[in-house]
Amino acid sequence: MATTAAATTTADQPSSPDRISTFFTGLEARKTLLTSITDLHKALTAHFASLQHSITQKSQALDTQIESFQTHSKSALQSLENRENAIPERESASAARIEELKTSAVSEIETSANSGGERSISEVLKMYFKRMDSSGLMRYLFAKRKESVALRAEIVAAVEEAVDPLRLVLDAVEEFLEMKVEGRVGMADRRWACGLLIGAAVPVSGPGECCVASGIRERANLVLEKWKGVLGGAEGSGGVGAGEATMFLQMVVGFGLKERFDVEFLKKLVVEFSARRDMAKLAVAVGFGDKMGEIIDELVKSGKEIEAVYFASESGLTERFPPVDLLKSYLKNCRKNANTISKRGNYSASSVEEANSSELTATRAIIKCVEDHKLESQFSMDSLKKRVAQLEKARADKKKSAASTGRPSQKRAHGGSSRGNSGGGVSSSFRPPKAGRFSNASPGFRQRNPSHPHHPHQASAARIAAPYSYPSQSVYEGASPASYGPGYGAAHTPISPVGRAAQYPFAPQDVVAGGVRASGSYGGQGTYGGQNNYSAYDYGVPAAAPAYPSSYPPSYPQ
Repeated sequence: MATTAAATTTADQPSSPDRISTFFTGLEARKTLLTSITDLHKALTAHFASLQHSITQKSQALDTQIESFQTHSKSALQSLENRENAIPERESASAARIEELKTSAVSEIETSANSGGERSISEVLKMYFKRMDSSGLMRYLFAKRKESVALRAEIVAAVEEAVDPLRLVLDAVEEFLEMKVEGRVGMADRRWACGLLIGAAVPVSGPGECCVASGIRERANLVLEKWKGVLGGAEGSGGVGAGEATMFLQMVVGFGLKERFDVEFLKKLVVEFSARRDMAKLAVAVGFGDKMGEIIDELVKSGKEIEAVYFASESGLTERFPPVDLLKSYLKNCRKNANTISKRGNYSASSVEEANSSELTATRAIIKCVEDHKLESQFSMDSLKKRVAQLEKARADKKKSAASTGRPSQKRAHGGSSRGNSGGGVSSSFRPPKAGRFSNASPGFRQRNPSHPHHPHQASAARIAAPYSYPSQSVYEGASPASYGPGYGAAHTPISPVGRAAQYPFAPQDVVAGGVRASGSYGGQGTYGGQNNYSAYDYGVPAAAPAYPSSYPPSYPQ
């Protein structure tokens, strides 16, 4: 019986291998659980460490901001305290200034009453600024256009005599806009006078640095909104040119109105008239921020590498846009364009001359840009200067050749006969004595002698044809190049005033008094390569008044 019970107990217990397997299975389960707990602990530890680090950083940032705010608050409070303490002194200074102005005005009146002599430019400018007479000031600047150098030298000092220079500027701009909308004549000179006043009286400060009274700012905003509406007007209203766009942007900056205008509109003005030498400085003052890089990119893509160099230098983006690389690209493109011009004209004399002129202008602009930015050590100019000398020599030789070719035909013209006219007929180069009485319906200079378009002296004559078309001008005014054409067997055709008027190669808004093109750009006429000194609104030096002959043109040079 005992033996049977022992056997039953032994049968109920699992065998030894099963017990071992069960034991290891339990160990594996516990190991997996322990591993999961360990991984979870590590993840939680890393998460809390990250939270701690983030909280620490935010705490430090808050501490820095609090410290900066406290410093700024102390600085502002100190500034307010200083201004409050300076009020009595400023009142005394203002009273003394008013007394000084009063004495000066009385003295000026007494002096003008006692002396009947002509006043100097400085005295007249100060008088208009003291009186806040914008209309009189504009008329005076308009009348003294030929003395622009003296006006620029004196107007800056005269601005200080005005009680409120910005209000005076707004009065002048409003009058200018009214005349522009009405389509009055002489808008180029009036634009120049208005630009001269804006350049002297409206400061170009950085973003957020202007300090203008709220009333003046609101009035300026209304004026500029009206101006914006006519900026792209028709030619009858004056159109828009580089100078006017510069004036507009300077007023936007000076009156602190950048936030009132669409950034894309301002950017478009800057890119379109980037050749203005002061446009880079204005663009920085407007405060385009990240869009300045986009502007420079657009300039580079449109082949305006010279302008891009100036913009990059003003905005501090020379690392992103290396000036030397831009200049090399511009030089390569200008030479390629010169070759294209020559090939397109089948290497004729006129096409080669045009290509040389284009290359000369571009090369001069590169040299000027290198000198302005002190890049001589990085960009060698020896070869460029030699090339400029070659092109200038070729141009001079061309002029001498044209002059020497024209002299024999002129002598034959005065002689009244030539070998080609031995048959007794009238010489084809003889100038009719009453040529000026022909009808004004005659074709312009460029329409005459179509069978000889490539003669060098004819091209030279076309370039020196007088472009003026003033109402008081007669058909005899200016040295007429008509004598060149008959020398090659073509009939003489008189030049009419209408023909001269059609010879303007520039847009009306870019032509100022005297038929001179507005200047102030980077290359060529009014470019960086063409002028060394500039002003913010240099629309070109006024042309000297032409000497009009009483009857017929002067005799030909012998």
